[in-house]
Amino acid sequence: MNELKLTILERLYRRGKIGASHTSIESVVRGLPKHMRGNAKKVVRQLIKDGWIVQHPTSYGMQIALNLPRVQEVRQLIGE
Repeated sequence: MNELKLTILERLYRRGKIGASHTSIESVVRGLPKHMRGNAKKVVRQLIKDGWIVQHPTSYGMQIALNLPRVQEVRQLIGE
């Protein structure tokens, strides 16, 4: 798994965005260098396809969170 994927998973985990606790994609990629943000959004979409992240449709837009059944795997990947 590449470094950007691990960074995104770690950000979601450290912020407690697991299961029903969700956040926007923009808030996850905020703080990354500007030249990496477009690629980071593509990586988030790939993580959704791979089942690491789940989407939550809300009245104010699409939100994301870590997939609850895969949290143990995320903890192992980030060295928690």
